[in-house]
Amino acid sequence: MENNFSDDFLVKNTFSIKKSSTAYKGKITKEEGIQMLIKEKEKLRELQEKMYADGSKSLLVFLQAMDAAGKDSLIEHVFGGVNPQGCNVTSFKTPSSREYSHDFLWRHYLALPQKGMIGIFNRSHYESVLVCKVHPEYNLSEKTWDSVKSFDKKFWNNRYESIRDFEKHLANNGTTIIKIFLNVSKDEQKKRLLDRINEQEKNWKFSASDLPERALFDQYMKCYETAINETSKDHAPWYVLPADNKWFARLAAVQIIIDTLEKMDLKFPQLSKEDRADLKDAKKHLESE
Repeated sequence: MENNFSDDFLVKNTFSIKKSSTAYKGKITKEEGIQMLIKEKEKLRELQEKMYADGSKSLLVFLQAMDAAGKDSLIEHVFGGVNPQGCNVTSFKTPSSREYSHDFLWRHYLALPQKGMIGIFNRSHYESVLVCKVHPEYNLSEKTWDSVKSFDKKFWNNRYESIRDFEKHLANNGTTIIKIFLNVSKDEQKKRLLDRINEQEKNWKFSASDLPERALFDQYMKCYETAINETSKDHAPWYVLPADNKWFARLAAVQIIIDTLEKMDLKFPQLSKEDRADLKDAKKHLESE
């Protein structure tokens, strides 16, 4: 593929939400993009098989976005051709009472991919510096703090530090990390929410909470900007994809994932002399039946 989406959308310096485009402005047409995605998915399947066979490393993909940005459909269209034995998707909803009884990272440890696997987090620990920052009262459910007054600048800096340490620990122990933010505009979000209301087969996707949260769109964008700037590191990079065009966000995402896997130096296991000899014996036995 001529375009290097890994380089184009990687957060390299200070990230500005205002300077980040939500729409694709390149030369690839939608029809071309859909055909390109089909080919890239086959490449992804082959690389995932190699990683599964290699068994020494894992890949963890974080997907973060506002409601209706296309996280679910991206997972479906990008990972739809991957062997399900080598891929796990975890969607993080509102924490349960059991999860609230632990620290905010605990439930994410439980969902980490084992070696040889691709793990996909549909939302993640970043909700603790996004929705919990917009709604600080949610943090009180952890029963560690008595008042929202506790959630000052030091509190949030400690959370960013915990996230950085968590991701550094994963990277140091064989997990490669990709963090993708689907950057959808407020106008496009409005259109997609209306589609959920107007199209009967999409009604189930609409939630009464979507509108109150939409009213806080600008606050969320500020939180995303801060979180991305605080946590985009070489070992845990953020990629900000224009998401007003779903087909393009999917194409860019699969390219980023493929580039990352190719850099992991994955290899099929090499058989020993004894194993190769056993294979020859097995072949002779089968052919003689």
